[in-house]
Amino acid sequence: KLCNQACHHCHVDASPKRTELMDEATAGRLIELLANSPKTHTLDITGGAPEMNPNFRMLVTQSRKLGKKVIDRCNLSILFEPGQEDLGQFLADHEVEITASLPCYSRENVDKQRGRGIFDKSIEGLKLLNRLGYGQTESKLSLHLVYNPGGAFLPPEQQSLEQSYKERLAEDFGIVFNQLFTITN
Repeated sequence: KLCNQACHHCHVDASPKRTELMDEATAGRLIELLANSPKTHTLDITGGAPEMNPNFRMLVTQSRKLGKKVIDRCNLSILFEPGQEDLGQFLADHEVEITASLPCYSRENVDKQRGRGIFDKSIEGLKLLNRLGYGQTESKLSLHLVYNPGGAFLPPEQQSLEQSYKERLAEDFGIVFNQLFTITN
């Protein structure tokens, strides 16, 4: 539940003040279970900011060695935290699929929901991931975005919202991505 952000809408109530982390023994046991589970094809890692767990890179590396697909539920701003400067390259090198939270394509809405300055960090994170090949046509590096409403209402229809995201992010920032998922917390 450790995270570099403290979003009010967080479904796990993660924040920089939370101390609950998967320990090394549990991470090791997870790899053991994956190794003995040939029908399990994907490890989907979430948090908080799962990248802040000291066992995150071991989980990714060992899961990929086992031939498993790995998904990182990334909040994008983590890419700029101290000690995470090489995170984007690490994810690309291990062909980790990224599902990144971006609750809107407007600065006002994102900063209101997630904190001041998070929109700009998210946009810079997406640009970094695009430079590494994420979201690009013909690339093995998948980049998906997630929209979640900032209130007690359902999201708009996913396909039309995805089109709006693709148009706005491409026009305003030159950003591309593969798919948009809509969720409700």
